[in-house]
Amino acid sequence: MFTHHSGAAGKRYIVETMGSGLAWVDFDRDGDLDLFLIDGGPLEAGARTKSPPRSRLLANRGDGTFEDRTKESGLTLADYGMGCAVGDVDGDGDPDLFVSCFGPDRLFLNEGGLRFREATAAAGLGDAGWGASAAFADLDGDGDLDLYLTRYLEFTLETHRECSLGEQIPTYCSPSAYPGATDLLYRNRGDGTFEEIGAEAGIAARSGKGLGVWIGDIDADGDLDIYVANDGERNSLFLGQGDGSFSDHTLASGAGYNEDGLAEAGMGIASGDIDGDGHVDLLVTHLSSETHTLYCGEGDGYFRDGTTALGLAGSTLAVTGFGAAFEDFDGDGSLDLVVANGHVIDNIAKFGDLFTYAQADDFFLGGQGGRFREPSEWLETKVAVGVGRGLAVGDGDGDGDLDWVVSQCDGPAILYRNLRGPGGHWLAIRLRSPGVGRIVAGARVRVRRGEESWSRSVSAGGSYLSATEGELRFSLGHSAQPVSVHITWPDGKTETFLGVAVDQSLEYQKSASR
Repeated sequence: MFTHHSGAAGKRYIVETMGSGLAWVDFDRDGDLDLFLIDGGPLEAGARTKSPPRSRLLANRGDGTFEDRTKESGLTLADYGMGCAVGDVDGDGDPDLFVSCFGPDRLFLNEGGLRFREATAAAGLGDAGWGASAAFADLDGDGDLDLYLTRYLEFTLETHRECSLGEQIPTYCSPSAYPGATDLLYRNRGDGTFEEIGAEAGIAARSGKGLGVWIGDIDADGDLDIYVANDGERNSLFLGQGDGSFSDHTLASGAGYNEDGLAEAGMGIASGDIDGDGHVDLLVTHLSSETHTLYCGEGDGYFRDGTTALGLAGSTLAVTGFGAAFEDFDGDGSLDLVVANGHVIDNIAKFGDLFTYAQADDFFLGGQGGRFREPSEWLETKVAVGVGRGLAVGDGDGDGDLDWVVSQCDGPAILYRNLRGPGGHWLAIRLRSPGVGRIVAGARVRVRRGEESWSRSVSAGGSYLSATEGELRFSLGHSAQPVSVHITWPDGKTETFLGVAVDQSLEYQKSASR
């Protein structure tokens, strides 16, 4: 029903290598996850007119199957799409959609029932550069969703260069052939308009070739922080200062380079507390010949490289990873890892037999202490071999376990349906706060039952070019006894709910009196 088009026509524009993302979100609020899949299309104006991009909105019928609702949705996107972010920008309870592009970005406001209205110009958005991953979050604590947009390269069709490898075999240029673009931070004025404040907020001091972004409270001080995966440059960690400004903590943090002090080809980001120590851990996906890098949180915004010790070095050396996510897919209480794989050079096989263009996506089971392994009993999940890019996780068929979707560069989107069941009892929680919308980045939830407890925190962004609900999933073992839910909101206020039944999806809204 949907196939991505890179627009490749022989000239090897670097844009064609990056693919696009997707949103797996309940846009119509009927309890089922819908899919918005972003297309690329021809890059040159004449060809685009003849064959325009075909981004698609697919409505979930409630049984895990989908129908195309693009035509009546208003989500007409004739631009070369890249990524997306989802949040309730106008505070009406419906998730709105921001689409980053190679060219002017777009903002669509949700008017209910899978119908959208474009509001780009009125909102003051629409940067004409090369936008990549984006995320909505209340970065200044004023109750409105702000927007962080990573931008990749200062590249235009006019500045395109011809590159080759080996025996002068034409190939796509490395990103090192072009300067990086500066990320943008848009402050929500509270009236539906935005202003770009990157320089005054402290995030625009350097251009980093940004591809992935994650927002959450990384040092547990009550302020939101921003982590950016940069391609071929050191990553960026900006710690929130409590007033909407940020300090660059990258060099001190240990999360800018790998353990050898090298910058790598940062693409996507996965986050979670994989070892149960209460600190956020971050994984950044990379190019073939580099391993993915697992930055283990040690508290207060500091990290150590745990890639080799936790089993992800040798197994990720031959793949190029993009979208990624930590989630508990088998219900054993440990976070597992999925990564969408696919090389960026379509003729890479001409340069040797070490790497391939199409690659199998990766699935790793998590275990005690955060160590990962490739499970032989789950190898059927690796049947898809393609050129993976975006990735989003959610319960697409409503059966209580987690599925995931992968977008491909010049290929069909792939739905991985989890057929093993949730592995025990579970609870899914979404948080809302008046005026902030559906995703409340920085909030923390602890679920308790007797002496047992499980904790998760809400973040925004993550993966690569993709958006999800921001739902927190808890695997609760084999006891069906009710649990208590303790919520700490970003402003430090707390709420507790007792006697909560398991095996259900819940949405909590912060009490206005607290």
